[in-house]
Amino acid sequence: MTIFIIDKNINTIKSINKVLKDFSEFNCIGTSSNIEKATNVILKQNPDLIFLNIDAECEKPFEFVQELKVFKNSIPLFVAISSSKENAYAAIKSGFIDILINPLTELEIRKTVLKLQNNFATQFRNNICLKSYKDYQYLKTDEILFLKADNNTTDFYMGDGTVVNAYKTLKTFEDILPNNFYRIHKSYIINKNFISRIQYGKSTCTIKKNVQDVPFTKTYIKAIDSINASLLAYSYVSLK
Repeated sequence: MTIFIIDKNINTIKSINKVLKDFSEFNCIGTSSNIEKATNVILKQNPDLIFLNIDAECEKPFEFVQELKVFKNSIPLFVAISSSKENAYAAIKSGFIDILINPLTELEIRKTVLKLQNNFATQFRNNICLKSYKDYQYLKTDEILFLKADNNTTDFYMGDGTVVNAYKTLKTFEDILPNNFYRIHKSYIINKNFISRIQYGKSTCTIKKNVQDVPFTKTYIKAIDSINASLLAYSYVSLK
């Protein structure tokens, strides 16, 4: 995760960088106290996170964050730095994920970085690694259609038509896959994002990019109802 700091206080910058050194996944790519120069860096280098002093470095910090959306489809995460606790509510309401109150302490910075670490893991971990001895195979989770149990092994059905075998049980993957994957059968886990049809009468799901339907059972009907409710929420409904 790349980080940029907008603040003129040298001690603040040193304190943040001191904590960041303890986390290998974070890389500070620069600092600036000039909002124009900072904006140019943001648009050019696309940092994942920005620490922004909302007291002095930017006349209208919350408008600054909103204006970035005009130029970028995906803007960075923001952490506010301020000497006023009253600014905390306004910062969170404006989309900042956290606020640090001056004078900064190492403990409070570390707490914020640990929050970021959790957020980073959730947002950017989109591969699953199939390890067998010294063989490491990586699959993108957003390309997995469904998983099928085959005794004590698991077959991954991919969007490109390939089937990848893993020497682990289905339960192993049920515990680590993202929340768009649902167990709908003792032998199947399905990626909700590829479902094009749910037939309760036949107890089957139709999968995009796949010729065969995937069955579900009454044991997992709550999962099917949850998938259906989620898909309905983002669909126009036409009754035949």
